[in-house]
Amino acid sequence: MLIDTHCHVQFHSYKNDMDEVIKRTLEKSVFMITVGTQSDTSRTGLEIAERYDGVWATIGLHPYHLHEQEFGDENETIHTRTEKFNPELFKKLAQHPKCVAIGEFGLDYFHMPPNVSRDEVIREQKETVRAQFDLASEMNLPVIIHCRDAYEDQLAIVEEYVRDGKLARRGVVHCFVGTQEIADRFFELGFYISFTGILTFPPRKKEIGEDGLSSLQRIAKNLPLERLLVETDAPYLTPVPHRGERNEPWMVEFVAEKIAGLKQIEVEEVSRVTTENAKKLFNI
Repeated sequence: MLIDTHCHVQFHSYKNDMDEVIKRTLEKSVFMITVGTQSDTSRTGLEIAERYDGVWATIGLHPYHLHEQEFGDENETIHTRTEKFNPELFKKLAQHPKCVAIGEFGLDYFHMPPNVSRDEVIREQKETVRAQFDLASEMNLPVIIHCRDAYEDQLAIVEEYVRDGKLARRGVVHCFVGTQEIADRFFELGFYISFTGILTFPPRKKEIGEDGLSSLQRIAKNLPLERLLVETDAPYLTPVPHRGERNEPWMVEFVAEKIAGLKQIEVEEVSRVTTENAKKLFNI
């Protein structure tokens, strides 16, 4: 058994076969948490989770959706619309029995909307992070943090909240691509680290170490299994050997297999421990 702790089965990529994808995944003994990125996908995710045992959902406002923008990502053009965080709306959604976390949200300094100053975008992102940290603290739910090119700033806010006795349920840093030092600092704060199909990608020549691993693979090898989660981020980041295809939640098995290979342990052990980690963090 595995739990894909981060997928998006409510996204447009599955508009024609979402139920088939979910059933196919559950038949392979893989449960899933489908993650909201704005009000609509958060609400839809909860509606889907209502219909299936083994499916849960989260609610949150992703930094991409603070401003309208368009960019290419994983062979798909992503269009976002402007949305401001509505505490009352998201608090109501958070009361749903199938809601297991607040997220995904966080800081992203990689995709910056045009015609808006960088400083203004960063200010708004930080305000929105704080608002969702406040909601998670009030509702006693864990958080799912999205972070790209902003780990130091993200850590600073997390450290502040933990120091103030908030975020009691802590959370997970999803799709981790930071350094060993960053991972260690999140661990010290009580957070989990989650890996996607990126872990299965062949290392680029410039990052191959003497051990033949990428820096990210080396981090996964070194981190304690008791603090790791596995995910797909489907429909994005399809793992090897299915690169080029649409990702599906059941493909999380390839992430688990990669971790097992890196740690030289049985994949059943990775499945058992990461599943227990997910159950503990998300209270499922």
